[in-house]
Amino acid sequence: MTYETTRRTVLLATGATGAAALVAACGGGGDDSGSASTGSPTGQETTAGPAGQVLANIDEIPVGGGKIFKDEEVVVTQPEEGRFKAFSAICTHQRCTVGSVSDGTINCPCHGSKFKIADGAVVNGPATRPLPAEQISVEGNSVRLA
Repeated sequence: MTYETTRRTVLLATGATGAAALVAACGGGGDDSGSASTGSPTGQETTAGPAGQVLANIDEIPVGGGKIFKDEEVVVTQPEEGRFKAFSAICTHQRCTVGSVSDGTINCPCHGSKFKIADGAVVNGPATRPLPAEQISVEGNSVRLA
């Protein structure tokens, strides 16, 4: 049996390949299911800087707010006086770096996701997963990566 390649077959195959590449490049739209990686129980890769690195003095982290450390990809918050928390500064929706901390939330400028400063939980989507926690320590007046 002989198969003949027609113009229609070539066009259909080319179109299907192009559509598959486009879907892969766009990540499937607004879906926040990223590729699995190692590093944390949430499946999100953590990329904080070197352990022991001083991030800030405690007086640089406002009570009820926080500070973003873009180079270290960490956001440090102080939900209550003297209680410090740290989370990945990479949004779980499509991996943008969060842009601000205000009114009790960590805010992503890309699509409007908001996360609680106390536990990283999603307050406003499109993100559906919380920000992964990062390990810090407070020694004297310094906040350090643990």
